[in-house]
Amino acid sequence: MAAPFTLDQLRGFVAVVEEAHFGRAAARLRMTQPPLSRQVQKLERSLGVELLVRTARAVIPTQAGEAFLTEARRILSLVEAAPLAAQHAAEGTTGVLRIGFTAVSAQTVLGSWIKTAAVHLPAVRLSLTEMVTKDQVEALLAGELSVGLARGVTPTDVLSVRRVHTESLILACPGDHPLTRLGRPPRLADVAEHAVIAYSPVEARYLHELIITVFRNAGVEPRYVQRVGQVQSLLALVDAGLGVALVPRSSSRLRLPNLAFTEIAGLAPDLVEAHCVWRTDHDDPALDALLRLTAP
Repeated sequence: MAAPFTLDQLRGFVAVVEEAHFGRAAARLRMTQPPLSRQVQKLERSLGVELLVRTARAVIPTQAGEAFLTEARRILSLVEAAPLAAQHAAEGTTGVLRIGFTAVSAQTVLGSWIKTAAVHLPAVRLSLTEMVTKDQVEALLAGELSVGLARGVTPTDVLSVRRVHTESLILACPGDHPLTRLGRPPRLADVAEHAVIAYSPVEARYLHELIITVFRNAGVEPRYVQRVGQVQSLLALVDAGLGVALVPRSSSRLRLPNLAFTEIAGLAPDLVEAHCVWRTDHDDPALDALLRLTAP
């Protein structure tokens, strides 16, 4: 086994090869020639091979020297890069962020997060997974997600929560539905006279509870005909003519052949909220950097 060698010996060897002269290499390294010669000799002894052929006019690497030169340069490059890599990791500018997101947050918040990371954290890789809120919370608690874009999560000692988006509710209905021909925005009382498609109390708990509360506050109780977990699925059922539905405004970006959207009279403009959620005890500088860059 070869004896250990030093970084100074590697730098000296590389300089001699590149300059093809001990004197010029010594000047480049800001040292005198005798110590440089001793460094190279010690390196050769530690490796047990001759690295250089010394002639009167030049210094030429042997075949072993050529092979070692490639590895010496690689080692020195890694040594130079290592402190910067450590600094970037500590600053949160490198690493992997595992982000969970709901279907609706993909249409509202996620895009701006991706663009922000691309500009300010280009060396951080984003691993994106679509998940309902319940699954995001479970993944966060299990350490499988860095941060989630979810709805209706309550802060705890373990989870931190921050609001990142608000929007209104609008009505989705088949294009030929009577509610599209009122000549005015329908009220919730008008909507309650028709079959309503709602959200699953498990997969879409936040929107399920929000819709029930909105109708109850208006003093009406609609007839719920279906309950689904994803907004896209709900809109597909509306498009098929099974009923109408209250959906976040951002959902109107999804266009289907028989789908129409209309305002609902009397609703507040910021009923629907989206949040980012992360573990309070995390120690990921990249997540800290992203949260700082996306703070309101």
